Amino acid sequence: MAIVYQRKIVLKRLKTLRVRFALWVAGLLLAALVTFGIFVYFIVSHQLSSSIDDSLRLSATQTIAGLDVIDGHVVNSDSLSDNSSIVTDLREHGLTIILFDTDGQMIQSFGSYRDLPLADKNLRIASNRQSSLSTLTDLGSDNPVRLLTEPILDNGSFVGVLLVAQSLSGVQSALHSLLVVMVLGGPLLIAIAGLGGFFLAARALSPIDKITRTADRISGSNLSERLDLPETDDEAGRLAHTFDSMLFRLDASFRRQQQFTADASHELRTPLTTVETILGVMRQRRRTVEDYQQAMDDIGEEAERMRNLVENLLQLARSDSDPSIILEQVDLTIILRDVLETVRPLAEVKGLSLTYKLPDGLILLGDRDNLIRLFVNLLDNAVKYTGRGSIAVEAQAANEKVRVSISDTGVGIPDEHLPRIFDRFYRVEKSRVSCGSGLGLAIAMDIARAHLGTIEVQSQVDVGTTLTVFLPVSK
Repeated sequence: MAIVYQRKIVLKRLKTLRVRFALWVAGLLLAALVTFGIFVYFIVSHQLSSSIDDSLRLSATQTIAGLDVIDGHVVNSDSLSDNSSIVTDLREHGLTIILFDTDGQMIQSFGSYRDLPLADKNLRIASNRQSSLSTLTDLGSDNPVRLLTEPILDNGSFVGVLLVAQSLSGVQSALHSLLVVMVLGGPLLIAIAGLGGFFLAARALSPIDKITRTADRISGSNLSERLDLPETDDEAGRLAHTFDSMLFRLDASFRRQQQFTADASHELRTPLTTVETILGVMRQRRRTVEDYQQAMDDIGEEAERMRNLVENLLQLARSDSDPSIILEQVDLTIILRDVLETVRPLAEVKGLSLTYKLPDGLILLGDRDNLIRLFVNLLDNAVKYTGRGSIAVEAQAANEKVRVSISDTGVGIPDEHLPRIFDRFYRVEKSRVSCGSGLGLAIAMDIARAHLGTIEVQSQVDVGTTLTVFLPVSK
């Protein structure tokens, strides 16, 4: 079991990005080193072989220049005697010189490989006034030898053959050393590159590891976790910043959802509790017809309040799940006039003056039903919080936008509440027993934003409030 567990641990680690990155780096470097090593080996081998061949040709030219030819025959030359400077120089370079006549009989020789024979093939090539290069193995020393066969010409006549030989052991030794260096140094470089790739990958992926650990700790009750990594202008830094931003948005959204659920539960519980209380009181003893009538009226009001609340909640739920709207060309002037005529009876009941100034032909792209709800909510809010005075509506088009302002002379809104009046279930009154649910302005703002617009508010306590809606104009 322990062996199986260890094997699983090893396989799991091999699947990590840092290990795979290190293996890829090592593999790519191995392929590059092998390719480069083969290239270097053959280039060096060719260069060394070429230098040997050039040395043989130069030595042959110098030697032939010092030979003696008498009556068309090559004879023993003093230049190839053991005491000559040419021989001394050639010996220092490890060269062997062998001189043959036209019949292939050796005339003179010196060097380590003076017993090399002149093959019939080499003799035929030389008799045709052509030189040749070949490689053979010396039987005595078992060393590879590079051999140059050079014809000796006198006034254009073939008079002999010169063999110049040099051992290739030095070349093979250099190539062997190069191969040893590559074979031993290659794996070391690959290991260093692999380890470097592993540590670089570990450092580059450390934000991802932290993201993983943070994500494992996050739950619905713990969305306040943050990475808080140092800001860097690279992919990992941007990923960490994006992850923190996502957590911030999720945390804010989750908190709003919790608050929304708690507020909705409270708002629904209040009318239900009121209905239960009324029914409990009415059941205690027999009541008059007027009492029953009043109780039914009260229950009806609570039912109406609950119905409006449920409709608003459904509207918010629909806008949250699918914020898109169906756009069509609508005349905002006609919509505003219809909404004003609908709200006018409510204003007249409270003795409010309702005036408006609307130009004709305010055409824009929008959702007719949602726009009606938007302005109904704003006007209903103005009527509800205006005890006396007037409500004025004015619309105009300018700078590719339609501007609709609704001004009242109501109680106004304190400055500390202005930033939150569009929050769901938020009400300026501390008590929740007022007639509103705190959703009208929130729904209005959602509708405005769905139309790529917005709502601005200006208010002064005991003076009044002005809500201004900005909507883009249809071209």
